[in-house]
Amino acid sequence: MRVAVDNFGDLLDAIAARIPERPAIVCGELTRSWAEFDARSNRLARRLLAAGLAPDSKVAFYLRNSPAYLELMSACFKARLVHANVNYLYVNEELHHVLANSDAEAVVYDAEFGSNVEALLPRLPKVALRLEVGAPESDSKGAASFESACTAGDAAPLEIERSGDDLYFMYTGGTTGYPKAVMWPQRERVRILELSSAASPADHARHVAETTEPVSLPAAPLMHSTGFTAAISALMAGGCVALLPSRSFDARLCLAEIERLRVARMAIVGDAFAVPLLDALAQQPCDTTSVRLISSAGAMFSADRKLALLEYFPNAQISDSLGSSEGSRLGSRVSARGDAIETARFKLGKNVKVFTEDFREVRPGSGESGRIATSGAIPLGYYKDPERTAATFPVIDGVRYSMAGDWCRVLEDGTLELLGRGNNCINSGGEKIYPEEVEEALKLYPEITDAAVIGVDDPRWGQAVTAVVHTRDGVEPDADELKAHLLTRIARYKHPKSIHVVQGALRHDNGKVNYRGVRRLLEHWLPEQ
Repeated sequence: MRVAVDNFGDLLDAIAARIPERPAIVCGELTRSWAEFDARSNRLARRLLAAGLAPDSKVAFYLRNSPAYLELMSACFKARLVHANVNYLYVNEELHHVLANSDAEAVVYDAEFGSNVEALLPRLPKVALRLEVGAPESDSKGAASFESACTAGDAAPLEIERSGDDLYFMYTGGTTGYPKAVMWPQRERVRILELSSAASPADHARHVAETTEPVSLPAAPLMHSTGFTAAISALMAGGCVALLPSRSFDARLCLAEIERLRVARMAIVGDAFAVPLLDALAQQPCDTTSVRLISSAGAMFSADRKLALLEYFPNAQISDSLGSSEGSRLGSRVSARGDAIETARFKLGKNVKVFTEDFREVRPGSGESGRIATSGAIPLGYYKDPERTAATFPVIDGVRYSMAGDWCRVLEDGTLELLGRGNNCINSGGEKIYPEEVEEALKLYPEITDAAVIGVDDPRWGQAVTAVVHTRDGVEPDADELKAHLLTRIARYKHPKSIHVVQGALRHDNGKVNYRGVRRLLEHWLPEQ
């Protein structure tokens, strides 16, 4: 009988059997014990299978942070179904792309998104089941109640044979603006989380029962890799995941929950979260002494902000990690009070190398820049995209690597100095934003004849989306009309923070945007950099 520690569903079954009375999820006034979490996810798994889904069927998670996300995640792991995350800020074509590209057979969504899903159903023939979070009963339009699916039926373990090859998807932005699904075998993620050393899931659960895992608070969205990984890590350690009872990140509420629940670990995304936390801490005294670790990944985290946070969290260390949906633990930097802290400097991770464009390994101290690559526990590639898979996961000297596009230099001591993501990608608050998509949305506005978009350094967001445009009459477009136009085409977080009408050329002779020239056109408005 298979006893390998390589599947999250097996681990969840074993942990719940060992620590049924411990809390698994806390969200506001709601607390779910591991026994309740286990029973609800088992019923939900059976409901998904009863709808005709089978191992490897895809389930779209169109959800904000809530217990429902974790219950559905657990159900998918147990039923061998594939998690497909949906950015809840997506609209229209972006949303359709993920639901269609993933081949989703079930869509589980918050009630606020119901009309968005219903509008796309005629174009989604594979969707066999819709579960709505917040709907008390089945409605006339065919959506069923998520709560009913969690509370009706057999709550016993499914007792099915699972595999380390069972997948989950992590959608991430693409060079055309449309996201791609990174295919992660669970075996590889179990290796990254260093869970595979146990003799069996039962052996791991026995160890979990002998320890007390502290409360973890993933402040970042669960539909992004940072929050998702933080939640899985906490659950696989038999811990309790605390979620904020709010639609989006609220710094004041976050601090109140840290104090109330004695949170020990918090996951954020760089300055986009650090800035509002610092603003709130300056105005609102809070007991933060329980926090031992603040982890961040996915966006720039400035040295000044780290230093300031450590003053407010006296017992905490800050772990700033370099990674992506395509590869974890490329580099890291752990800082505590009194340490010398730098921005975008990381210790090289295990199995990580840096290669030039022609796949020569960059020598420390050479001054050459290159792309960061990691081997070992990496994804299979992108779902239904062999061309991009080949480009991002090359084989070099017989070793297969993941190279998502982060560029860096390697200093003499082996430290990575991060330079940024290639292809002019803008990283704003942890969200990947590609200029071409925003440019095309702007150019569809009747009065705009051409557009170019760049990222400008911003103290909170890391980079702010900034646009320069040509208009028919050289006048500023109506701000309200343009905003309404963009809302129908791209998610709000992709909207330019500022738009400037210019007269100079935006493009090279070959028709491509001259991004360096665009920056020169913006010198009048940009702060000195």
